[in-house]
Amino acid sequence: MTSQTRRDFLYLATGVVGAVGVAGAGWPFIDQLRPDAGVLSASTIDVDISSIDRGMSITVKWRGQPVIIRNRTEKEIEEANRTRIDQLKDRMSRNPNITADAPASDLARSAGEGRENWLILINVCTHLGCIPIGQSGPYGGWFCPCHGSIYDTAGRIRTGPADKNLAIPPYQFLSDTMLRIG
Repeated sequence: MTSQTRRDFLYLATGVVGAVGVAGAGWPFIDQLRPDAGVLSASTIDVDISSIDRGMSITVKWRGQPVIIRNRTEKEIEEANRTRIDQLKDRMSRNPNITADAPASDLARSAGEGRENWLILINVCTHLGCIPIGQSGPYGGWFCPCHGSIYDTAGRIRTGPADKNLAIPPYQFLSDTMLRIG
């Protein structure tokens, strides 16, 4: 009986050592599937917005896309507020920071109550992925010279072949001067 118990123990010990060896040999292959530090760091970015005065914009890169952070003027906000929702091609806000069915009002497209002056947009035309030119076109927003899509001061499509408003990335204000995108 002792030889059978000893044999069972040797089988079990050999199996455990073999499993540990296979796991140790396979770990580098499993580990290489994780995203590298550059990809992880690009998933969120923190931006200091304290130096952006009214009427100014900056462009940052998030997930390989240009993101416009604009501190809009009172005139731009007023113009965007005067636009009726039924005049828009795309009547949905397309803002992942609020409810999905919110209409494309200026407030729903901006950073919200108390921060209406801040507009954060992915600056990629929703028609064919071109880069629109800011503060241009008849609505003072963005103009895509490639195919003629025109967006207003809230990034809403007004005319041209694009059928959706400029996308808004997920973001949050960490403080009055710090914005986290992603």
